[in-house]
Amino acid sequence: MTGYPRWKTVISDALSKYPRSVVFQLATMDDTNPLEPQVRSHIFRGFITPPSSTSKHLPVLLLTSTDIRTPKVKQMMANPHVQIHWYIEDTREQFRIAGLGRIIPSPEYKYLCTGDSKVLAEEGFDWEAKRVSVFKSLSPHMRASWCRPPPGSILENPEEEIKRWPPRVDVPGEEQNEDGSPVSDEDKQRNENWETALSRFALVLIDPKGVDYLNMGVVPNRRYMFRKGEEEGEWGEMEIVA
Repeated sequence: MTGYPRWKTVISDALSKYPRSVVFQLATMDDTNPLEPQVRSHIFRGFITPPSSTSKHLPVLLLTSTDIRTPKVKQMMANPHVQIHWYIEDTREQFRIAGLGRIIPSPEYKYLCTGDSKVLAEEGFDWEAKRVSVFKSLSPHMRASWCRPPPGSILENPEEEIKRWPPRVDVPGEEQNEDGSPVSDEDKQRNENWETALSRFALVLIDPKGVDYLNMGVVPNRRYMFRKGEEEGEWGEMEIVA
């Protein structure tokens, strides 16, 4: 088994020094107008390297997350081709990552699965355990956002409707205030809030096929193009004019 592609190592090194540089832009194609790209910011939640018995090269997937009710899910089901733009300001490095987007939803929404996630599951990677683990890692206030109406919904009476949204969703059995003290019974989120939020939470995997890496932190600027081989998954690299 060979090592990781160099572009992955460069990103990992940058994040080890600047761990807050985890926001990238993810572009999908509008499913109703294929000539109109849709872009939004996402939080990078890590690399995943599921085991593979079919390739001698380590597979590298980028992980982020979403609400299954967002338009991007339908867009990736219609057209899985996506692109990431990621600029790490402190190192002045830019990454444009083209690949295939894959949705890993709750088992009850398995019809939303895209790509070859079933193949990856056969390799022994427990995607459901990973999905729950990532959801648990979010703050209680962030988890509560999955209990709200579908993103993009019109608020007819904003002030009143917002008051009805749960302010937090705690992991069952771990309910407590931020200072560590137990919350009162009246403040505890019911288990149904947890189940509702978790059921709407989905992982988004980006399976990179090409990476355009520009290093503007050196003079002259250096630029590299990485391409993934179709059969063995080996990454080729060439330097190009910046």
